[in-house]
Amino acid sequence: MRATANGIEICYEVFGEPGGRPLVLIMGLGAQMISWPEEFIGLLVDSGHRVVRFDNRDAGLSTHFTPADHLAPAPSYTLDDMADDTAGLMDVLGWDSAHVVGTSMGGMIAQALAIRHPGRVRTLTSIMSTPGPRVGRPTEAAMAALMAPPARDRDEAIARAVETARIVGSTGYEMDVERVTRVAAAAYDRCHDPAGTARQFKAIRISGDRTEGLRGLSVPALVIHGEDDPLVTIDGGVATADAIPGAKLLTFPGMGHDLPRPIWPVIAEAITELTGRN
Repeated sequence: MRATANGIEICYEVFGEPGGRPLVLIMGLGAQMISWPEEFIGLLVDSGHRVVRFDNRDAGLSTHFTPADHLAPAPSYTLDDMADDTAGLMDVLGWDSAHVVGTSMGGMIAQALAIRHPGRVRTLTSIMSTPGPRVGRPTEAAMAALMAPPARDRDEAIARAVETARIVGSTGYEMDVERVTRVAAAAYDRCHDPAGTARQFKAIRISGDRTEGLRGLSVPALVIHGEDDPLVTIDGGVATADAIPGAKLLTFPGMGHDLPRPIWPVIAEAITELTGRN
């Protein structure tokens, strides 16, 4: 489905019964909503949630900001703008407030949403994310993978996704190569836009630090992080939890910058415990 929100078009999908607890999933840098595993969403639905996942601006089938004139600069935006996109989508859905879960850049957007629109966030779950650029900095290998030149074709895009997953993914769990390959192929076929990913990355860089804003929150919060994450290292998760009053920190040894299938039930249960009490 498509919605007009905050001046852009947002592609989204809803799961679960209308009476379920509203829950918003926000994906990370360059990733499309299909990166949220439907099996994981199913666990949340079975736990009583009505779940929405969506393509961020400059990803998937939502609005892309490539200028009509190739000589003109593309407009820049911040994570605050992306948080306002999320609030706008909630307006379309008729949700005055919702439980919000974000991963990586999506965690940053979720944090910004809670700071900018505190009355609209029932609970906040920030996964493998950070409150700002000074903590959670990537290893050299992870940064090199992130900054690699764009893939030239579909096969290279798929191969690049698998290689990146090997570099930044979980060392303590077997890599699901079939799923990584399948999602990478589907993402390429839906929309391949490396320039859009670059604009999202710029939004991260120019958005500054959210630590002080997080300290002013009164929202129940859960912070989830892999102890072996090379892309957003564990201190990013620790700093996020330290900044939010009363936040719970849940870490997993062997987890990198991904969501390994074996811990989906544990993560879904932790989210459900938080949302069920608030």
